[in-house]
Amino acid sequence: QLQASGGGLVQAGGSLRLSCAASGRTFSNYAAGWFHQAPGKEREFVAAISRGSGRTVYADSVKGRFTISRENAKNTVYLQIDSLKPEDTAVYICAAGILDGSRWRHTDYWGQGTQVTVSS
Repeated sequence: QLQASGGGLVQAGGSLRLSCAASGRTFSNYAAGWFHQAPGKEREFVAAISRGSGRTVYADSVKGRFTISRENAKNTVYLQIDSLKPEDTAVYICAAGILDGSRWRHTDYWGQGTQVTVSS
């Protein structure tokens, strides 16, 4: 099970740190990813990190503002979100799966989401 937390209501320009904790399985066996889904829109890839943290990949829309990291000893993945914009408003969902080069290839497990709302 993957449980995301850390979302909330924040003003534009602010920051949040999202966490995704795994239970019942070893998160380090998988690449980890974050996705977001805004109301009425499809789920979109945001960022991913390889199993050993050696490789990170970001959607163009978040490069320079979002930072993904992981602590395998804690079975946890993080998403630091800076310079938040109203268009970042969405449910943020973590995932465990396969990162193939710079492409998220496959999702083995989806986590529950955490809501991020950015006011202008």
